[in-house]
Amino acid sequence: MTQAPPGSIGRGVGLALASAVAFGVTAPIVAWAGAAPLTAAALLYAGAALAAFAMRPFAARAGARLGRAEALTVVAIAVIGAAIAPALLAFGLGRAGATAGSLALNLEAPLTVGLAWLVWREPIGRRVLLAGAAMVTGGALVAFDAGRSSVGLIGVIAVGGATLAWALDNTLSRRLAECDPLDVVGAKATLGATLAMIVGRALGEPLPELGRIAALMACGATGYGVSLRLYLLAQRRIGAARTASVFAVAPFLGAAIGWAAGSGDPGMLTAIGAAGFALGVWLHVTEHHEHDHVHEAVAHEHAHRHDDGHHDHTHEPPVRGEHSHAHQHARVVHAHAHAPDVHHGHAH
Repeated sequence: MTQAPPGSIGRGVGLALASAVAFGVTAPIVAWAGAAPLTAAALLYAGAALAAFAMRPFAARAGARLGRAEALTVVAIAVIGAAIAPALLAFGLGRAGATAGSLALNLEAPLTVGLAWLVWREPIGRRVLLAGAAMVTGGALVAFDAGRSSVGLIGVIAVGGATLAWALDNTLSRRLAECDPLDVVGAKATLGATLAMIVGRALGEPLPELGRIAALMACGATGYGVSLRLYLLAQRRIGAARTASVFAVAPFLGAAIGWAAGSGDPGMLTAIGAAGFALGVWLHVTEHHEHDHVHEAVAHEHAHRHDDGHHDHTHEPPVRGEHSHAHQHARVVHAHAHAPDVHHGHAH
């Protein structure tokens, strides 16, 4: 039995937190822009596509190239995550306000956890179940508080629909865990933005003024482009469920900014709901999962390091740091703290 270092878990949590910060600050700006739903979605993901293409010359390839085998998955996440979800978010934020709407985004975490267990059989223990229950309760309290006005309740329901769409997106994206994240971001954003703009123009949605267009595209570049790349890198290290749970920090940032800017007047139920969300995030971030497990022999390609306890092959000349190429693993049995990443999809 060998002992592998758990460094990738810490790196995964750090990447998910950075992704959350980049995304969290965008919700109040999307609410302020007030663009029509599909037009807002198109502008956000147009910015994300531009960011992906701008980063490509400066970022080392961090995984396999997209191929025909990934085409259907890319189309699915483009439609669900880059067209439907942001359109529902823009619609909901315009009615619920930045504070309540941002907090409702926390529902993405428990929905992703449930789907990750259902589709990928990612392990869910009592701690994860308690975290999910706290977040769902928090979402219900925020919805009840927003229900003081029918418009606010409709807005929270729409944001809830966006979180379900993004949870599906997160679950499907796990199929692309070994692909280069910038390739995924560029393809998803380009397809999603094109589809949303075509449908939006066909429905006669008006274009916002130039300043708001620039603001939405800037939000898309950072909160949907850079953030998505970080999210995918985190998902590769700690799995779909845990990444979504750490990412749940993002809505708190958006809610705090919205509240400071005077967007909405949260009541006691919203404050209690926020505490429930905070409890859920804490339970996930402090989770520890360790036991004896088996890695069967496998050949695949993804970004990796030689100090992570799973990649001990050699190079001539030696290679340091993270790099990507096709490689083989021999069968190994060991124990260490781990998350359901690309090497830990075993059953429990």
